This record gives sequence, C-alpha cells and structure tokens, in this order.
Amino acid sequence: MTPQLNEKDTTMTIRANTGARATHLRPRITLTPTDHKLLSGLANAAEVTRPEEAAMLAKEVDRAHVLAKGRQPVDLVCMGSETTFEDDSGRVQRVTLVYPRDADISEGKISVLTPIGAALIGLKVGQTITWETRTGEIKRLTVREVRQPQLA
Repeated sequence: MTPQLNEKDTTMTIRANTGARATHLRPRITLTPTDHKLLSGLANAAEVTRPEEAAMLAKEVDRAHVLAKGRQPVDLVCMGSETTFEDDSGRVQRVTLVYPRDADISEGKISVLTPIGAALIGLKVGQTITWETRTGEIKRLTVREVRQPQLA
C-alpha cells in the first residue's frame, strides 16, 4: 500500500493490493511545540512494539504545522483535550485524547496511539478527516467542540 499525497496535502489516495482506490481526507493539522516533541518521541518509542500505530502517528506528526511557542488556539485538539466529534453515521461522541498509559475507554479516554486518536490530534473545530480502522474500514469524523484541559 503506497500513499500518494496531493500538492495541498488535503487528500491521500491509497492503492491496496486489490488495486482499489480510496481517497482519504487529510486536512491541515496543527500541533503545539510540546505535543510535537512528545508525540515524535512516542512514535519513535513505539516502533518496535506497535509498528503500525507508530507509523500512523509519525505520519500525522510529520505533516503537522507546529505553532510558535506559547500559542495554542482554544479550538485545537491537543493532548488532554476533551473533544466532541460526529462520525459518518451521525453519532456524536465526547472523548479525551491521552497518552497510551492513561487510556481507559470506559472513562472516554482514548489513546493518541490508536487510529481514531491519531486522526483527532491537531484538528480544529469544523475540520473533517477520514481514517482507517484496525479492520481496514474507512471512517469519517468531524470535530464539533474542543475544550482544553484547564477548561474541561
């Protein structure tokens, strides 16, 4: 499977072994300097134990715009943000994006090292992204609300 990015980096076409094509919506994402540094380290550390998840997170971190130090828009999904999103079926969910050691789905805490967690990081309210589940299903979500840790 070889991803091909268009010039604006908003869509990615993936060709599977079957020759099928799926277009993934990849809007521009933004990270704080702290999230960028810590997530780069997490992706590197997970390469041996969780290579697929690490590669997925590394791709997101690598394509992100990094904010100037001290800047953080209130509508940006960062680590620790409480995020409300709507999926392609119309279901609305509220989750908190956390590091793997803090993940607890029963408390709505999802790891950034999961497909949906990696899809959410760096998005802003109103942005839509497609992501692939562990079973290969293509899903779409739109961020509806973001609350930062100190405000959540």
